[in-house]
Amino acid sequence: MDIFLLIIGFLFALLGIIGSFLPVLPGPFTSWIGLLLLHLTNAVPMNWTFLGLTLAIAILIWVIDYFIPAMGTKKFGGTRYGVIGTMVGLVIGLLSPIPFGIIIGPFIGAFIGEMIHDSKNSGKALKAAFGSLLGFLTSAFLKFIAAVIFTGLYVAKFWEYKDMFFSFSS
Repeated sequence: MDIFLLIIGFLFALLGIIGSFLPVLPGPFTSWIGLLLLHLTNAVPMNWTFLGLTLAIAILIWVIDYFIPAMGTKKFGGTRYGVIGTMVGLVIGLLSPIPFGIIIGPFIGAFIGEMIHDSKNSGKALKAAFGSLLGFLTSAFLKFIAAVIFTGLYVAKFWEYKDMFFSFSS
């Protein structure tokens, strides 16, 4: 059972890194689930302080993830239409076969959203689209760094207790 939890936990940690860029997966929280699964094994002792702190960080990042793109859009003069356009553009960019669709999609989506709101001011729409894109990239980078750190902690904990895994499994 420990080997199963070890493998599933590592898959969650890796999925958290991927989830940093996908809007449907909370990246750091998914990586944290991997840490939790590792601590549920018999080989790694339960460390509630470690799990509590990492969970608090994952939740904090999850909460501010909703504010960063909006802050970027608002900082550059955008409206709610630009934020919605960013999210729609992100999904379309993910699903489209174009290179860098995940980056281009939010920018174009924010621009179109702002143009729907005010079709006479393309300069303002372009500025808001840039702010939305910058906010999205900042948020994705923050989630990516947290998920990579959680995955690194996973590997470090495994490495620390690797002898226990191999003695339990035999």
